[in-house]
This record gives sequence, C-alpha cells and structure tokens, in this order.
Amino acid sequence: MRTTAVLFLVFIFCSSVFAQPPRPKIDKLPTGLQKETNCLNPEFLIFSLHSSGEKKVPIVIYLHGAGGVGDDINRIKGQPMGVCRGVQTFQKGPCIVVAPQCLRTSKQGKRGIWNADDLNVLLRYLKATLPIDECRIYLTGNSMGGYGSWMWGGSNPEHFAAIAPIVGGIGPAGPKDITDELTEWATNLAKIPVYAFAGGNDKIVPADRSETMVKEIKKAGGKLAKLKVYPSEGHNASRAVFKEREYFDWMFEQKKKATK
Repeated sequence: MRTTAVLFLVFIFCSSVFAQPPRPKIDKLPTGLQKETNCLNPEFLIFSLHSSGEKKVPIVIYLHGAGGVGDDINRIKGQPMGVCRGVQTFQKGPCIVVAPQCLRTSKQGKRGIWNADDLNVLLRYLKATLPIDECRIYLTGNSMGGYGSWMWGGSNPEHFAAIAPIVGGIGPAGPKDITDELTEWATNLAKIPVYAFAGGNDKIVPADRSETMVKEIKKAGGKLAKLKVYPSEGHNASRAVFKEREYFDWMFEQKKKATK
C-alpha cells in the first residue's frame, strides 16, 4: 500500500515537472492597429497557462532574439518554451505568456528592431482582449529580446511590474552599440524591479553590457536592480536561467501598485 502511494506521488510530481506547455494560439492585431506599427508582425503567440474561469492573471511578454526575426510566426514557437516550462515546473501559474515577432525589415525598408511604439500598440491590444492583471505585467527577452526589454522598460516603465533581460545588448545597432538614451533608460528603470542575466563567456553580447546598464540604474538611484552572471555560460545562458527557480520566484513575486 505504501509503495503504491509513493509511486502515485512520484507520478504526480513527474507529470507536473515534465508537462508539455500548451500549444500556442496565434492572434493578430486588427487592421487599424497594424497601421500604427512599423516593424512588428501583426501575428503573435499566446500561451494560455490558465483556465477560462480565472478573472485576471499575470502576463509574461517574451521578446525573441535575432534568430526569430521575420514574418513567419511559427519561426519563434520554440523560443518562449523555456519560460512556459518554468512556469509549469515551478508552479507559477495561472498566467499568460505572449510572444510577438519583430519583422526583418521596417516599413521604410530598414533593419527590423524592437521599438517601444510598436510594442505599446501590442500591449494596448492585449489589455483590451486578454484577462490581464495590470499590476503583474512582466517583460523578459533573450539577446535581441534582452535589448528589447532594456529599451521598452527604459522607455515605458509604467507598464511593468518587473523586467528581466537575458544576455541583452544596450544599443540598437548591435552588441557593441550603446544607446544615446542610456541615462534616460537608467532613470526610468530605477523606478521598477530589474533582474538582468548574462553569460560570463558570452562572446556575442559580453556581460559588460548588462553590467553597464545595471550600474547606470543604480547610479540613477535604483535600489531594485541586480545582475546575475553565469561564469561558465556563453550566449546561451538562458538555458541556465530557465532551469532555475530563482528567475521565476523573483519575477512572480513582483507586483506594482494599482493606479487610480
């Protein structure tokens, strides 16, 4: 009898840990909102890690890296899986994970890059159509998406309960670039919790990009910013981040005050 009970508990544990994330739903911005964006694929992914009976749930917005740019939304399906699996493994649901896609080129024919105006349009639509707890909107992203997290959080901190950039650069022109808006970003990011992650052996986006940003935030008076560098990891440090409870515990503990 005792053996049966133990096996049952092991089965339940394994089912939780190794549960497959739900298949994402593909949604699309209405035509009117599409006209307001510059280099954002109107299609985006929604991973619903909640039941229809729940009224308001947290949302994690995941920004993909450079390998995901384009106009085929299926191209990025694998990138948010680390977040989805972690939410399930560490039982941080119910929540919604949303993953937009940056186009390869803008409407002006320039290189596509995450920009706050596009993402603000997306968030406006998400708030109108999904059961979002607006006090628990979390922003994260990897590589180019890490840059996008710095940029969007630095431009519009009022949206977010917390941001968690992973191996992100701090300039629109690539890893060696530093934005002219660094001081402005740092001042804005000093207002919200920030946890950055980097790989000590990253040859593509060196850890000093994240170190510089966190240093500037603290210089601007930010007391809620911190950085974790994985000494033995390279640009794929996200694989270590998403396997640890720390990232998920920290993120889902953050909640901003409701605005009147």
